[in-house]
Amino acid sequence: MGRVTASPRDDRPVLVVLAAGMAKRYGGCKPLAPVGLHGEAVLDLITGDAAAAGFGEVVIILGPQTGPAIRYHVRRCFPSWVPVAFAEQPVPLGTAHAVLCARTYVGGGPFAVVNSDDVYGVPAMHLLARHLDGSDEHAIVAFRLRDTIVADEPVTRGTCEVRPDGRLERLVERRAVRRRPDGSFEAGDGLEPAELPGDTPVSMNLWGFRPAVWPVLEAAVLAAHPSVSADGAVHDRGALATDAEVLLPEVVGAMIAGSAAGGGPLQTVQVLDGPGRCIGVTHADDLPVVRNELAVMVGRGLRPEGPWEAAG
Repeated sequence: MGRVTASPRDDRPVLVVLAAGMAKRYGGCKPLAPVGLHGEAVLDLITGDAAAAGFGEVVIILGPQTGPAIRYHVRRCFPSWVPVAFAEQPVPLGTAHAVLCARTYVGGGPFAVVNSDDVYGVPAMHLLARHLDGSDEHAIVAFRLRDTIVADEPVTRGTCEVRPDGRLERLVERRAVRRRPDGSFEAGDGLEPAELPGDTPVSMNLWGFRPAVWPVLEAAVLAAHPSVSADGAVHDRGALATDAEVLLPEVVGAMIAGSAAGGGPLQTVQVLDGPGRCIGVTHADDLPVVRNELAVMVGRGLRPEGPWEAAG
């Protein structure tokens, strides 16, 4: 654990980056995939966009396999003015547990949770930062399905069912989602509907949370793993009765349905319409396509050429 810089905290929301995964489909360390115009990593673009959008400290959750490489990259490539903390998830117990591992560093303010392999863009990050600054409600930024598919390989997407008041009703994970030759979309998971409209709102794990989510995460993780500490620490791996993963979307789904582990009051999640595209790396073959997409965005003035230009 530890910090790269010792900058004092401010009132800006914290950015929590989920970077502890093994990325088996990709076959490498996806947060360090070189997707920028000059070889910048996905992690560089994500954090640069977040800084430009108004986020403060960055908390990167690391796993034991890829953690050393990510630490080295951050120390070598991040500007000194970006306050960074490293939290460790020593055992892969799911994304809800990963967020819990960041609890000590996040403190008592609002925070966002993001993937480490998706470039969300400054507009989407700014939308979420502004919501966290002015609302007491959790939020998710949902993108249109068509704006999240960049290659031909199948992907998994969580479709968002939205209530009339704009709050999240539930998330439904759809697998083997691909674009057809005619530009429409289908899911090959056997669920209905098999065809998905291009404007279907989907989750790309761009979450905004208030501190009220911490007891919910703690209760969910401890219900599956009673030996884990309230801050996610695993002091005795031998005491783990199972390696079951506690997943963030499932915990949020139970929370908004009023069936969260440990009870507690029902909490709602506002759905924010994600502007622009969300470009991510799933497979190694995606790299050339992602690089080209980002280059086109730079050429059209939709992104800065470098990851820190808009934030510096």
